This record gives sequence, C-alpha cells and structure tokens, in this order.
Amino acid sequence: MKSPTLRFESWLAGLWAGIIVGVGAVSAPSLFAVLERAQAGTGAGRIFAVEALVSLAIAVVLFVLERGRVRDRIEKGEKLSAMSGPLLLVLAALFLTVFGHFALTPMIQSAKAGQPTPLSFGALHGISAALFWLKGLLVMLLAWRLNAAQDPPAGLASVAQA
Repeated sequence: MKSPTLRFESWLAGLWAGIIVGVGAVSAPSLFAVLERAQAGTGAGRIFAVEALVSLAIAVVLFVLERGRVRDRIEKGEKLSAMSGPLLLVLAALFLTVFGHFALTPMIQSAKAGQPTPLSFGALHGISAALFWLKGLLVMLLAWRLNAAQDPPAGLASVAQA
C-alpha cells in the first residue's frame, strides 16, 4: 500500500520527468524550427534557465519528502539505509542541474560571446546536452522506482529496501 507521501513523490517525479522531456524534446527544438538561430538560442537559453530553477525546487521537495519517508521507516524498525535508491537519484539529478546551470551555462555564454573558455562552444553545448539527458534518464528512473515502491503495512517491520 502506498502512503500519501509516496504517492505524491511518485506524481512529482513523473511531473519532473515530463517537464524535462517537454523542454528538451519539444520546446527547444521547436524554437529552432521557426526562429532565426540567434533568437532561438536566446529563447532556448531562457527556457532551460527556467527548467533549471523548477528542477532545483522539485529536487529539494523530493529530497525532503524521501528523506522523511525513509527516516520514518527506519524509526519503525525496518533495516534500511538512510540513503535510499530514490534519494540517491534525486541527489544525482540535483547535482546535474546545479552543475549544468551554474557551471556550464556561464561557460557556454562566454564561449558564445567569443571569450576564451577551456572548451569550444560546441564541446560545452554537447556536454551540457548530454548531462541534461542523463538527468532526464535519472528522473525517469526515479519516477519508475517511486511508482513501483510500496510502503509496508503500518506496524510491520520489513527488511525490504525502497
């Protein structure tokens, strides 16, 4: 049986995965299909910046909820690690969001402006895209795992892991 917290976590992870796919596979490519390259790049940059902030917020909420859910299960006597699989997936996706938005994006903007950067614009853009889709895969895996997870019945200790 799923607790309301687990159901909400599952729903939120699915929403997050949908946002990532919507931005990366629909919104950004659509801009490049109908606008000049420079305008499309500016628009896509703004969309990815908003996605990063939304991802930060969702990751923090999921981290707090999952950490609390696992802590409650441990306090009920279950033999679980405090670092559940879903929690590790949230942290990995959070890291990729922070790294992409606060480290790679400024370097991409510098390279685009013609300033010296460690890598070319194309290389930075490729790394950024690869990490974005890796984040998407991690979030889809998170949604799948949370959807399949079951909290044990109240009062029964279990050795199954989340």
